[in-house]
This record gives sequence, C-alpha cells and structure tokens, in this order.
Amino acid sequence: MNVRTLCLGILSLKEASGYEIKKGVEDGVFCHFIDASFGSIYPALTQLAGEGFVTVREEEQTGKPDKKVYAITEAGRQALAKAISVVPAKDKYRSEFLFQMLLQDYLSPEMMLVAIQKQLNDLNEDLGRIAECSQKTPVGHGSHFVADYGNAVLTAAVKCLEYKKAELVQHMAARAAE
Repeated sequence: MNVRTLCLGILSLKEASGYEIKKGVEDGVFCHFIDASFGSIYPALTQLAGEGFVTVREEEQTGKPDKKVYAITEAGRQALAKAISVVPAKDKYRSEFLFQMLLQDYLSPEMMLVAIQKQLNDLNEDLGRIAECSQKTPVGHGSHFVADYGNAVLTAAVKCLEYKKAELVQHMAARAAE
C-alpha cells in the first residue's frame, strides 16, 4: 500500500485536513497500517486532487490560516477500490524487543524482566487503544474485523509474555535460593 491509497482510505471514512490525516496515521485508527510523513501526505493529496480523486476546500479558522479540507470523490472511491483489490503483501514486523530477546544471553535476568514488563505494558496500552478506537470508529464490518484481529494477536502476545515472565521470575528465584 502507498500513501495515496492510505489517504483515499482515510478520506473514504470522513473529510479531513492533511494534519488530521497525519494525526490518524500517528496515533489514531490508522496507526497500525503504514507510516506516512507530512512530506509524503501533502504531495499525495495534491496529486489526488489533480487527478480528480479528491476535492479540496478552504475552511476558515479563527486566529489561524485557513485549512484545506479534503473529501473523496466518486472517482476516488473507484480508485481506492481498484488499489485495494489486490492480494496484500506479506506483513512486515520489526521489533527491537524481539532483537533483545534473540540476544538475551548478553542481558542480565533483571534487564530481561524490565524489557518484558515494558513490552507487556506497551501491548496492554495497544489493547486499550483498540478498545477506545472501536468505540470512536464508525461501526462497520471492516472496523470490527480489524479490532478483533488486533485483539487476538495482542492478547496472544500478552499471554506468551506473561508465561515467559513467570518462567524468568521462577528461574531468578531458584538462582537466588542457591
């Protein structure tokens, strides 16, 4: 998926400014899909407007410059449908935490425990964000699917880490008793 498709997807749900799109990608409903910077979002919106896939209107703001609000057109909806009607690429997963755990022989058990607890906190925070987004996001089959999938993946990760943490604590207690 590219930034153009991401912008069309966001705009298919509601009108938005470039800033609002960026916020949705950073910490909103769309934060789990792809990264996009202002430097990629604004050129994509300009191209999409030039191709007739989105409209743009100026909206007055008190004490601030006017903001540009983008809306998807019917041609944009068709372009979105075409862009997502492909077999998706394999998901890419990057994790500093897993890198640490791969090389755990270089870590003290205490540091491993800190890293595991931080990862658990982060995963539980993500689960909370999914629940919060589920309440804010328009009800639809797609949002329910994504929330259910995210909950399943994160809940399984939490369960695994809780088990690994308990193993580590037990190992640390056994070593302390020696």
